[in-house]
Amino acid sequence: MENSGYLRLKWARDHMGVSQKIRERFLKEKPLKGIKIAMALHVEAKTGIFALLLKEGGADVRLASCNPLSSDDSVVESLKNDYNMKVFARKGETEKEYYENIEKTIDEIPDIIIDDGGDLTNLVSSKPEIVKNLMGGNEETTTGVVRLKAMERAGALKFPMFDVNDAQMKHLFDNRYGSGQSALDGFMNATNILIAGKHVIVAGYGWVGKGVAMRLKGMGADVTVTEVDPVKAIEAVMDGFNVDTINHAIRNADIAFTATGMKNVISYDDMLAAKKGIILGNVGHFNNEIAVDDLNRRSLGKTQVRNMVTEYRLENGNTVNVISDGRLLNLASGQGHPVEIMDLSFSLQALTAEYIVKNHEKLQNRVYPVPEEIDRQVAEIELDVLNIKIDRLTDEQLKYMDSYTEGT
Repeated sequence: MENSGYLRLKWARDHMGVSQKIRERFLKEKPLKGIKIAMALHVEAKTGIFALLLKEGGADVRLASCNPLSSDDSVVESLKNDYNMKVFARKGETEKEYYENIEKTIDEIPDIIIDDGGDLTNLVSSKPEIVKNLMGGNEETTTGVVRLKAMERAGALKFPMFDVNDAQMKHLFDNRYGSGQSALDGFMNATNILIAGKHVIVAGYGWVGKGVAMRLKGMGADVTVTEVDPVKAIEAVMDGFNVDTINHAIRNADIAFTATGMKNVISYDDMLAAKKGIILGNVGHFNNEIAVDDLNRRSLGKTQVRNMVTEYRLENGNTVNVISDGRLLNLASGQGHPVEIMDLSFSLQALTAEYIVKNHEKLQNRVYPVPEEIDRQVAEIELDVLNIKIDRLTDEQLKYMDSYTEGT
């Protein structure tokens, strides 16, 4: 029997129809020929197919993980042994290993970086010899885009970067439907706990929080959303969710998910006030949304109660259970987003990399949105893959859109 990593890669490729269409063109045209690409992404099957797509387009690709717990070791081995790819990752990396592996992606000075969370971008920014060679790069996720925009405001962004996270074909689908399904997948794999009938908090009602709340509601949970944005709070109310503060809602919650991109969303004081035995999971990029460092420093002790769940005993007699050390549970405890969802996100990234190669000479050191034509191209290819036809505006309708005289 073929190795499991190879089979996982094959399964992913067979279900990534948009990537397949792009691959057909990339194999013929080689638009990335001679381009060196450094990548820090979650190293699992869908990412592997994305890396192979870039390689098939002519690129020299070096890949590391963007999270110490998110690599699939079987996929890493298959990419190395079956596809001769330069991959530096393993599940359960120490912090030192994690940063050393990211460093290895830039051993050969890259032309393009593709990042998820901002750690690769920060590393490259401190290397003048790399900065001067960079054409630009892509950022995949909300947390990384927040960091990028902070760098841009501070005048610290030294090369062009594209905000893939906010492309319509990314945030409307990946953040909402991908996170919604994979968060529950990771939670159930880690806990084997029923969702129906539980009181559940979703901290944050951005696109990720919307997806998680929607899926929890569909599974029968009583969902309370917490927010700092009044507009999003009203939206959550009108979508049928309870809205409350963290510190009040946590007193009756059985489960809480964080999905904000902000640190200390659930603080140690919140955990002291929490319902005894609450289960805490993070769907944000970094492991600082739940105050795990404070738990490790201030709790009376901890016990590994399941493979991916740690119970902490607090000084007031309370106990809290944390999934996967507060790291991104979708991948640390599950298999990540569904294949078809990541197909859309990685297709955007592949086409944006091609755009950078063709247009880098006129790009400035700022954060760019994904060009609208790339967003629409991915949407049109996906409709073709799904064999769905849509209407087109007629010449008469196009003329009507441009008119301003009533009734014409």
